Amino acid sequence: MQVRERIEKLSNDLTSTERKLSTALLLDYPFAGLEPIQELAKATNTSPPSVSRFVTKLGFQGFQDFQRHLIGELKQGQRSPVELQASSAPIHGAFLESFLERACAVVKDATKAVSEAQFERIADILADEKRSIYVIGGRMSDPLAQHLSRHLRQIRAKVFHLPADPEVWPEYLLRMRARDVLFVVDFRRYQDSLSALAQKATQARHVQVVLMTDEWLSPISAHASEVLAAPIDSSTLWDSYTGALALLEALLTRIADDDWDQTKSRIEEWDSVRLDFGDNQDD
Repeated sequence: MQVRERIEKLSNDLTSTERKLSTALLLDYPFAGLEPIQELAKATNTSPPSVSRFVTKLGFQGFQDFQRHLIGELKQGQRSPVELQASSAPIHGAFLESFLERACAVVKDATKAVSEAQFERIADILADEKRSIYVIGGRMSDPLAQHLSRHLRQIRAKVFHLPADPEVWPEYLLRMRARDVLFVVDFRRYQDSLSALAQKATQARHVQVVLMTDEWLSPISAHASEVLAAPIDSSTLWDSYTGALALLEALLTRIADDDWDQTKSRIEEWDSVRLDFGDNQDD
């Protein structure tokens, strides 16, 4: 269990001092916990013994054990396919059937990663036509961002997919207005450029960042108001995006169905101006 999950599990049983520590740790997770114990105590106006008692309450043998756990989480977030293959579980029996069973398990786990309340909040945010929606993903995850943006723009207006070239991003940043939404998809082997974009968007343009990431949490989570932590581990050399895709499709269907008359009208208008590049039967 991650440190973040341990803190959230005990949130109702924390003292005022422990709440100060938990807030500081979660605001700059996991880096706040990697500071020396004296620095963490000073930053929270507590004491080193209070910090030690807090991490013991979380189930660790001491502050060093607590920090080793955080370092392990960081390493998990940077594992490459080569490293994943070395610790993968062999597939036995019929390969395709066994592989798809693992994919189904990832999709099933996605239902545990996001509460119904959070799902509804994010659906409402993406459906709010007073907001412009900007979408971008990482090197491997951008197809998920494209899937979201291409479907969402058929449901509502003012949906923009940012290109991969950072030299073009200032144009989009300048378009952003307060309360607009930057939806970022960033899975492990996280991209520093996306984190810098999210920071600039929140600090300079006052937009709301919605992050889709994995259980180890992209650094962008420090700038996000909503975090969708989708399961990706299929015990193979490749991370699986099947759970993340299912979550996106659930959001899109929820938004489209919520005001079907408007969605239907938008799709019909969209199709009426779509350019037809089909074969000319009169040739």
